[in-house]
Amino acid sequence: MSCVKITVEPSVKFYNNVNAQTKRKMTDYANLVERTRNVFLSGKTRPLEWRLKQLKQAQLMMKECEQEIASALASDLHKSKFESLTTEVIFTEGEIKDLLTHLKEWSADEKPPKAIVNILDKVEIKKDPFGVVLVIGPWNYPFQLCVVPLMGAIAAGNCVILKPSEISSATSKVLAKIIPKYLDQECIHVVLGGVPETTELLKHRFDYIFYTGSTTVGKIIRDAANKFLTPVTLELGGKSPVYIDNTANLEVSVKRILWGKCVNGGQTCIAPDYVLCTEEIQNKFIKKAKEVLKEWYGDNPKESPDLTRIINEQHYKRLVKYLNNGKVALGGDCDSNEKYISPTILVDVKPTDPVMQDEIFGPILPFVNINNAYEAINFINSRETPLVLYIFSKDRKVQDLLITQTRSGNVGVNDTIMQYCVDTLPFGGVGNSGMGAYHGRYTYDTFVHKKGCLIKNFNKLGETLASCRYPPYSDKKLTFIEFLLAKRPDIPGIKYVPHLLAFGLGILVTYGISTALKVYKPKRI
Repeated sequence: MSCVKITVEPSVKFYNNVNAQTKRKMTDYANLVERTRNVFLSGKTRPLEWRLKQLKQAQLMMKECEQEIASALASDLHKSKFESLTTEVIFTEGEIKDLLTHLKEWSADEKPPKAIVNILDKVEIKKDPFGVVLVIGPWNYPFQLCVVPLMGAIAAGNCVILKPSEISSATSKVLAKIIPKYLDQECIHVVLGGVPETTELLKHRFDYIFYTGSTTVGKIIRDAANKFLTPVTLELGGKSPVYIDNTANLEVSVKRILWGKCVNGGQTCIAPDYVLCTEEIQNKFIKKAKEVLKEWYGDNPKESPDLTRIINEQHYKRLVKYLNNGKVALGGDCDSNEKYISPTILVDVKPTDPVMQDEIFGPILPFVNINNAYEAINFINSRETPLVLYIFSKDRKVQDLLITQTRSGNVGVNDTIMQYCVDTLPFGGVGNSGMGAYHGRYTYDTFVHKKGCLIKNFNKLGETLASCRYPPYSDKKLTFIEFLLAKRPDIPGIKYVPHLLAFGLGILVTYGISTALKVYKPKRI
């Protein structure tokens, strides 16, 4: 009996402790969401002045904490200072500056065109914040991909709960430390933790969810959001193909493709995932790639300070298994202690190989041989929709053919990654690679509900126009309604018609008064 008691009791205590912790977290998160929603409902985040102040505070945070941010990124991903600043800090600063510059304009009411039936009415589109937004960030760009959507949500007037990734723990801790120091602590919160914490958060009602990460987890986020019909933006990934034909400038193409594959150790959702080309182009590419990689990283790339490491042991082991697919034509060096994999090119890869099934997310570039653009199109269309399609060709007809005959979130022609930096282009996936878009104005628009408003008054002319809808009905009224509701091309100057009508009424009234005075001549006393 004593043995049974010894073995069972600790497990009971353990599960009781786990259940107690889970219940406490559920209560804490429920209180957090409720408190945050009450702050939002108080109207604190709606004034433009509050939103501008938060953005300026974020600018100050970026400036004063730059070194701390860079150190955290180096700790998590072995990122060089150059990559940390260019891909994380400077990009984020640019997004904040863009919001500050245009926020007054973007948040202003829109005045859409009016039909004749509404000629005397106000027709407006208001920009309403959703409320309490949950932003769930990834580990591969753990600062930028948390802070950019956070800033957009704040600029739109929302309260935000930010959940950074537990995998990039150093950066997540920095975010949890610096954000409360600079931003409004009642309206913006950072929650740390792993899968259990995220799972508990998703049990609560949010007004919008913005998630960046894998397609697998994206489906879980969508399922959780469906419980409350919560709108979502899912920034996912996928296998972004590269097509190269014989018209491309191969010397430049090799550099641009390899850079897109090597930056951040290939751990980028828009990294070129695999190459489609003829065997002839493949061989020329590999020959040039050897020269380029030696020029960039030296004889021993492992010693270069410019190569990022794989985030953790799990992802390292996953990537090493891919090296058994096809044949290693270049690279293939590994070090488990440093979680290092050299830039690698695989050839003789089959479409059914594991490396061609899931997004690689590492410095491994497989080649699949095809004979022409039509074969490339068929190959791409036989798979899930990618986040980006990359085309390397001087032939405009070939470019247009691939753009129009395939689906993808974005397209980059004769370069990789750089389409992400154009803030006037929407960035986002389609189908399996995600839904929704952001960057620049699209970031602001993502976090507002555009509320249509029709505002009428009680003037007699307006009621005269509206009276045709009232019973008793007649053919005459029907004809008049058809006239009022008919779709017509925009008439230049139609927006000034209400002013002209008012002016005309004024003249009629004035004319009527003057005429009456002429007819009626009062006797002098």
